[in-house]
Amino acid sequence: MNISKTFKDGALTIALQGRLDTTTAPLLEQELQASLDGVTALRFDFAQLEYISSAGLRVLLTSQKQMNKQGTMVVCNVNETIGEVFEITGFSDVLTIE
Repeated sequence: MNISKTFKDGALTIALQGRLDTTTAPLLEQELQASLDGVTALRFDFAQLEYISSAGLRVLLTSQKQMNKQGTMVVCNVNETIGEVFEITGFSDVLTIE
């Protein structure tokens, strides 16, 4: 998985490419822990994300809880497969998806 970060005026965009699974979720978690100080708007761009596992969902949930305390979080460009995972797991009710 590739992680690209863009930070501007308190807004952090994280674009993911590949698979967010048991192997790669810890990498994203480390990136987030190092990057969320001072962030008031977190945006995940899933345009090139192919797959998400329960480990990836856990990282999203942790991020959402953190951002509830300090700002907003949005997930955008979700493909049909990942959108279906969000629907089945109830994450579509928890996350803001654009």
